[in-house]
Amino acid sequence: MLSRRKMLQLLAGMPLLGGLGVSRLLETDRAFPGISESKRNLFNELGIEPLINGRGTITELSGSLMLPEVVEAIESTSDTFANLNEVQDKVGVRIAELLECEGAMVTSGAAGALTLGTAATITGMDEEKITVLPNLPGPRKEVIIQKKHRYHYDHAVRNTGVKMVEVESAEEMEEAFNDQTVMTLFFNAAAQFGGFEHSIGHEEFVSISKKHNIPSFIDAAADVPPVKNLFLYKDMGFDLVTFSGGKAIRGPQSAGLLFGRKDLIEAAKLNNNPHSDSIGRGMKVNKEEIFGMLVALESYLERDHDEQWEEWVGWTEVIAGQAETVPTVQAERHVNSGPANHFPDLQLSWDQDRVAITPEEVVKELEEGSPKIVVSSNKKGLYITVVMMKPRQVDIVGQRLKEVLEQAV
Repeated sequence: MLSRRKMLQLLAGMPLLGGLGVSRLLETDRAFPGISESKRNLFNELGIEPLINGRGTITELSGSLMLPEVVEAIESTSDTFANLNEVQDKVGVRIAELLECEGAMVTSGAAGALTLGTAATITGMDEEKITVLPNLPGPRKEVIIQKKHRYHYDHAVRNTGVKMVEVESAEEMEEAFNDQTVMTLFFNAAAQFGGFEHSIGHEEFVSISKKHNIPSFIDAAADVPPVKNLFLYKDMGFDLVTFSGGKAIRGPQSAGLLFGRKDLIEAAKLNNNPHSDSIGRGMKVNKEEIFGMLVALESYLERDHDEQWEEWVGWTEVIAGQAETVPTVQAERHVNSGPANHFPDLQLSWDQDRVAITPEEVVKELEEGSPKIVVSSNKKGLYITVVMMKPRQVDIVGQRLKEVLEQAV
């Protein structure tokens, strides 16, 4: 009997079937991507333990799971060559149409977008500057940021060699601009994570930046849902916007979106792979991920978000229903105010005199059990994020939680 590989080799040599016939056979394969001659389980082979993710879109836990249509897009574009510049350009045009903006590109996550966007404001289309960045001659370029907005990810901005100039009011921001200022940076979730109000609100921040003719950049990496946020910030007037591709949009974990002013996007591309003498050469995004990110965005925009929200709510109710069968256990649904990680989550608490186990101990029990389940704890108790679970995992989490808590009664 001919092997599948030998059959394809023979068909490829036949005049009538060499193009159309093989093409149809390959299309048949792609329609059933789970079928292969030998399916390896690399988790088992390498001794890596899969887990049930009850913490959400955490990079350390792989971010999110790609949708089937995204995996199909990656597979369907992986078996032939294309010019990477053309792929980036044409996918970028399509993404810009979807997001109703001037220009867009796929980056190596939101962190990659921060570096490339900043580089674009420094170099423009100047090839000499691109090749020497981050070691430009003369005084260091400057990026203005609110003091309370300083965060770990502004390291991606500092990669370009800039100096971060901190301000605490609109008046200080006005005074901070000088000949070395190249950009202003707004961390969208700063107030949420820090528990404070922005010293300078979105509109005022943009207005002051425009007054001084300096591009403004907003980092909104984890800030969908709601879907309207994809349009909100560029409509406010921010010149550059970034979102992570591997969180709620469920594209490739290593991909992100950078969009906004077309001239800045074109300059960001010149600072990016495949241009070899550029700061972004190591921030490679392959063609498959670029196509996959496009399909993920299309899918996200077409999704019934109200239906998905209700499904998530239902999952919290399933877990709560099982946990509350244990004496004193109380469940409360909590919705993060956003803009980041705006999901329906579940808070569990109990009387630790009657259920003699701490939230931290429950976390440890779940993580060391089988299957491995990862959840969070806080001052109130156990904190569970359901949005990255598979439907069949929801009941498993509820049952396992019930078992752990019952053993402590």
